[in-house]
Amino acid sequence: VQLQASGGGLVQAGGSLRLSCAASGSIFSSHVMGWFRQAPGKERDFVASIRWGVGNTYYADSVKGRFTISRVRAEKMVYLQTDSLKPEDTAVYYCARARNGGLRLVDDFVDWGQGTLVTVSS
Repeated sequence: VQLQASGGGLVQAGGSLRLSCAASGSIFSSHVMGWFRQAPGKERDFVASIRWGVGNTYYADSVKGRFTISRVRAEKMVYLQTDSLKPEDTAVYYCARARNGGLRLVDDFVDWGQGTLVTVSS
């Protein structure tokens, strides 16, 4: 599968962005789609994930209540609605796919998109 992330940009603190991830190829119900982010000089961190089949969602504590992950199966699209953005949310955001049922670990996600930059100004 190929993943194409988009929707990043520059936003003021408190603002919102909707990130999109377009997938090509087959995605099965057992797969998990996730969003990760990587700030300059830091490791890539889990943000949110969703089970492709049943739609169960999972979030990092740092974004719970502010971010919402969703998917449209028929369109093979995954979204990350980011609200109440903070400067510490600044990072490159990546969408990814896990085929082993993994939910949060970077190593479980084997297919990655190219990333989209989110910059939150104070």
